[in-house]
Amino acid sequence: MIVRSKTNWWTLLFVWRGSMMKQMLPQLLIVAVLSVFAVWSEGTVFKHKVPLNATPFTLVGVALALFLGFRNSSAYDRWWEGRKLWGALVNTMRTLTRQGLTMTGETRDKRVFLDMLVAFTYAMRDQLRGDVFARSSELLPPALAVEVDGARYKPFIILRAMGEWMSARQREGAIGEITMTAIDRNLVELSNILGGCERIAATPVPFGYSVMIHRVVYFYCALLPFGLVDAISWMTPVVSMVMAYSFIALDSLAAELEMPFGRDDNDLALDAISRNIELSIREMSGEPLEKTSLQPVGYVLH
Repeated sequence: MIVRSKTNWWTLLFVWRGSMMKQMLPQLLIVAVLSVFAVWSEGTVFKHKVPLNATPFTLVGVALALFLGFRNSSAYDRWWEGRKLWGALVNTMRTLTRQGLTMTGETRDKRVFLDMLVAFTYAMRDQLRGDVFARSSELLPPALAVEVDGARYKPFIILRAMGEWMSARQREGAIGEITMTAIDRNLVELSNILGGCERIAATPVPFGYSVMIHRVVYFYCALLPFGLVDAISWMTPVVSMVMAYSFIALDSLAAELEMPFGRDDNDLALDAISRNIELSIREMSGEPLEKTSLQPVGYVLH
């Protein structure tokens, strides 16, 4: 995820990373070539004049803008819902850390529970990304790490282990039934958060809808130079590129935002959020934090 502070208008004109230019550069080059060809041939293809003007593009452009706006709103809703779920994860993890530290008596192995909280965070991140289970295995007891490594739904195995740890403390008399109920409520919240994120990751925008908009955008941009050449002549490449950039960028941005848990420039900074959760847990447990560990992770800062 990219974070920019106090970026002025001039800098924004030349920003490259996160602007979708890398993804759409080949398409823009094709539009530029078609525009130059339309000007050179005066709108003629194989000695036949292409009978187009600005009128149909005006009508189609309005409808296309509405469809793209709707799709981008849907994609941003998915992105923002993912951010709210990870924000809820931060709050729930801090609450469980406080409960584990203050409500479980003089239990000696509180570190095991706190490490499981951190491991759950990284396992959830890796599950959503389809990454290899790595960081979490360093934090778990060997037997549990082996079990989690062989499981399909790794975060849920860790969640079960946290419930078992709390049940063991209840049997020992370290926590009462009311306290156990309060802690279990937060464990259920972790399950709900993970389920909400899996719903977003496993349910993309309907494919047919995306294909329809994608095709219309490219047909529109390919034919646009031939509809403008008679009206604006040599300015056709400039106007065509601006229009193509607007529509193709919106299409590409929607495709990137609709799956917010990846590693693209505009995706959620899951590495930074996971690291923030770990630092919060370590600090609440009394561990000193090095200054280097406080640096943002997973953000592109400018």
